[in-house]
Amino acid sequence: MKDPETATVFAGLDGRTDTELPDWYAEQHGGPGPISFSAAVRELPQAVDTAVAYRNPHTDEWVETERFNALVEPSRAREQAREEDAETDSLFHIPTDSYSIINPVDVYGPLEEVLREETIDGTPLGDVMFGEIRRYRGGGEVHMDIMFDGLEVRLPGRSDPITMGVTSGYDFFGEHAVYVEGFAQDGYCSNSMRSLTDKEVIKHVGDVRDFRTWWEEILTQVELVADDLFEFIRDAEEIDLEFSELPFTVTEFYSLLGFPDYLAERAAEDAEANAASPFEIDMWTLHSGATYALTHFFQGKEGASLDQYVRIANDILFNPEGTIERVEQAYEQELEADGDDGSQASLAGERALASIERLSDDLQEKVDQFEEREDALRKRFQDAMS
Repeated sequence: MKDPETATVFAGLDGRTDTELPDWYAEQHGGPGPISFSAAVRELPQAVDTAVAYRNPHTDEWVETERFNALVEPSRAREQAREEDAETDSLFHIPTDSYSIINPVDVYGPLEEVLREETIDGTPLGDVMFGEIRRYRGGGEVHMDIMFDGLEVRLPGRSDPITMGVTSGYDFFGEHAVYVEGFAQDGYCSNSMRSLTDKEVIKHVGDVRDFRTWWEEILTQVELVADDLFEFIRDAEEIDLEFSELPFTVTEFYSLLGFPDYLAERAAEDAEANAASPFEIDMWTLHSGATYALTHFFQGKEGASLDQYVRIANDILFNPEGTIERVEQAYEQELEADGDDGSQASLAGERALASIERLSDDLQEKVDQFEEREDALRKRFQDAMS
């Protein structure tokens, strides 16, 4: 992803907690020591609205309008008033008068209350939280990873866990006021697993909902996913793709799913390196290759441009049948686009499609396990939210 303008690592909810970063995370994030989450949130830029005027080109006069208001950062506006050569512009955005400002403390203040009360193994979540806050566009766009040491999945043979949490963010530019979704990071390889729950989004228009209840519901979903993630991974490890019998390479597998070439190549390199055989790779390893490419080599921005590829990666783990169907459809479209170069080429194409269809048929029994597990998880979501 594009490098943020600034990044802040935090550990613990506030100054009353004595929280240290897990060793695997501290190794990844060298530099200044972490601050508390509460302090990090209060360092983030705020937004207030102020009147807007337009210049009449005929009279050269400025005329105020009530139809729009400018969103500015108040401390920067004060600095500009005192210093003519202030380095940072205070203006974020000029929305219509239907725009609702949601500042970071409005969102994450209620989360702090929940984290003081919710526990894991008798310890408040606020005592075991850690993560990173990233700023873009002058601090008007913010993304953060919030994880909880001990809320984790441990895989056999690995010393470092997959640690669960949420990724959240907001902006002042009218795209989304705030979002949150389930998140995990694999300490073994530093890969980020995103969109582990449905993304919840609140717009800049209308009444702001009860954020405390919102956070309680989301954290409940994350805990439920943590309970089932190990089983999803174990099932995915039992589904092997024998690339020696398929009409495409590992790199082409990712390309057929919709990854751009540079990501497909990186994903394939990682999957082949971590598989027992580069010609027989299980779905968990293929998913891990995809998350490796997205975590370390994605060249776009956090947000919608990343989300489309995250969905593809997650389907490899959670929806293997849909993944194979997508590959088959893409391969068939490529054959049709290449045209019929004769009976020999046509016969080869039919044989290639048949090999993919056999793979899909072989997966059916295991696919049923995934569907049953996903249905059960969704039902627990609904029961927990009701």
